[in-house]
Amino acid sequence: MSDLASLRMEYRKHSLDVGDVHADPFVQFHQWFREAREAEIVEPNAVTVATADAEGRPSSRTVLLKGLDGRGFTFFTNYASRKGRELAVNPHAALTFFWKELERQVNVTGVVERCSREESAAYFGVRPHGSRLGAHASEQSSVVPGRAWLEERFAALEAQWPEGSEVPLPESWGGYRLVPETIEFWQGRPSRMHDRIRYVRVGEDGAWRVERLSP
Repeated sequence: MSDLASLRMEYRKHSLDVGDVHADPFVQFHQWFREAREAEIVEPNAVTVATADAEGRPSSRTVLLKGLDGRGFTFFTNYASRKGRELAVNPHAALTFFWKELERQVNVTGVVERCSREESAAYFGVRPHGSRLGAHASEQSSVVPGRAWLEERFAALEAQWPEGSEVPLPESWGGYRLVPETIEFWQGRPSRMHDRIRYVRVGEDGAWRVERLSP
């Protein structure tokens, strides 16, 4: 690992300035997300979610973004998971999308709220059958005896709800929506002189201030 200090690359593919971005950060995100898909990035909706407990101790993990509209960024998980427990006592969170092929990041901060039961049920209903069973089988983030225990639990649920049957939405599973307070678009540039354009929410009417940050 002695060569870590020498690992580096120059970012040269794109540039970004205040005059280049849309006044609405959600429109700008959709544009960058579309370009990520066109670049055939694997799972461009993969996003790191950072949360913290009541004492401010952080944790992070990668989930998949499953919804985006003017209200915010939506993902689904087990409410009893570590992130769910932390969000219950500290709803402030951050998201990071990293599209290395485009030398881009999007960083979002804000407050997380639970989605409605109806919204969670609508998404749960279109998940693959195995994923719906997995939501019941897994008590996410809890300690388990081993892989065999999980597989036995899954097999029992598979026998209870075979392919084609309706799998009910677990009480402990559903959606979270991060309502953004800031959205930053980061574009890699040569010599680490990166372009960073940040939107800051300045009112409840949906207005945003756009500003450039030092790299």
